[in-house]
Amino acid sequence: MEPSRDISRLIEIMAALRTPVTGCPWDLEQTFSTIAPYTIEEAYEVADAIAAGDMDELRDELGDLLLQVAYHARMAEEAGAFAFPDVVEAITRKMIRRHPHVFGDEKARAAGAAKGFWEREKAKERSDKAAASGEMPPEQGLLDRVPPSLPALIRAVKLQQKAGTVGFDWKDPRAVLTKLREEIGEIEAELDAGAVPDRDRVEDEIGDLLFAVANLARHLKVDPDQALRRTNVKFTRRFGHIERSLAAEGRKPADASLDEMEALWQAAKGLENR
Repeated sequence: MEPSRDISRLIEIMAALRTPVTGCPWDLEQTFSTIAPYTIEEAYEVADAIAAGDMDELRDELGDLLLQVAYHARMAEEAGAFAFPDVVEAITRKMIRRHPHVFGDEKARAAGAAKGFWEREKAKERSDKAAASGEMPPEQGLLDRVPPSLPALIRAVKLQQKAGTVGFDWKDPRAVLTKLREEIGEIEAELDAGAVPDRDRVEDEIGDLLFAVANLARHLKVDPDQALRRTNVKFTRRFGHIERSLAAEGRKPADASLDEMEALWQAAKGLENR
């Protein structure tokens, strides 16, 4: 089998991998649940390639992510639920429906451009789906629509954005800074309360602090998850400088004092600044 630019070749490859007896034993063992973590991992690797500005890597990672879609669609087809073309049809229908200001007639374009249209359309879709299944749509609070399965930092921002749509929000980033200092003070109070801090209380306070940091990032138009990912890269790079500098002396970080490593850390920062 030869590679191709046609999506049908990817579908053929996925079918071959999942064919009993002649397929790949590992691929045949997989289920939706076992593949789901890989799907999430591939999405993050796409984000890493974007952050690095590496177009070759982005091309490859997008391919890996597309494979995940083909994988889930193939397993669904085997179960008689749906196939890859159904996935494509569903998303194209949804995008056309949710963008009447682009794809609709003149009247629809005017209506679709109205503020809040996207959220109203999503709510209508949920209601229509429940009606089609013969079930009454469940009563939901505003925040119940934010998926619990999202990474915690991303979900925090989504929750804050939702609450903000009804006016439950700070008006000024400096007010969030005040809240941030308050949360830090509460952690300090827990540490001062006894020789052994209450783990549950400290965990609650750290959660509040992280939530406030996410809120501050949102107000400053910064993606907190991306900001933390950049800092992780920076930390790795600077610690690598410490390791290389010590290795040049025949030593390892475990052989150095904290002061020595801090000096090398500051040297790494200086090199970056220059």
